Amino acid sequence: MPAYRAVVFDFFGTLTRSVQRGPQHADIARALGADPDAMVGVLDRTFRARACGSYGSAEATLRWVIEQAGGDPRTNAIQAAMPARIDALRADTQLRPDAVTALSAIRSRGVRTAVVSDCTHELPAFLPGLPVGPLLDAQIYSVELGVCKPDPEIYVAACDRLGVSPADCLYVGDGGSHELTGAAAVGMTPVRLAAPDLANHLVFDADNNFAGRTVRSLTEVLALIDHVPVMAG
Repeated sequence: MPAYRAVVFDFFGTLTRSVQRGPQHADIARALGADPDAMVGVLDRTFRARACGSYGSAEATLRWVIEQAGGDPRTNAIQAAMPARIDALRADTQLRPDAVTALSAIRSRGVRTAVVSDCTHELPAFLPGLPVGPLLDAQIYSVELGVCKPDPEIYVAACDRLGVSPADCLYVGDGGSHELTGAAAVGMTPVRLAAPDLANHLVFDADNNFAGRTVRSLTEVLALIDHVPVMAG
């Protein structure tokens, strides 16, 4: 039998390669009358609040960001920019080459899978259409739940959706948002993905003091699932 009943993954930097903001974000800022550098500053310092849905809908959030960056956009301009905003986030993400094969192999062992992501409104709009979408039994988004990692509620939501206890879950993440210590605190087994490309990853509130187990690729997670600890007797 597998050592775990479920594997819960972070998305950005875990199921994807390292993430950096591409040029499309600057294009959106200019189209809405804001300074691109100022907008990036707003995005950086308000990520957690935006990921918790603190500024309302996707449109309301974009309007707030643009206004903070010096723009004064009309409502129809904000609405017209929403597809570009989703496209910009999608363009920033590239799935790891072993993401689909690893998820498929995990599920073939009868182990359930989920993603738990600190994210803004855009990710729920495009993740289900990615190749990994059908391979995830649950998708938990902070912006929909109203809390970010490491709040216990976000991990418990994944367990509830999967029908498993935290003790039955392996949690895999790059360590942003103190997610690994948060997973451990609710009883999951956390594992850091320490892929070489993550040296350039856009990350907030990194779990720098985590000293637990690490893997270098998603494929290495399979060995952790297949290893059944020997019970003391």
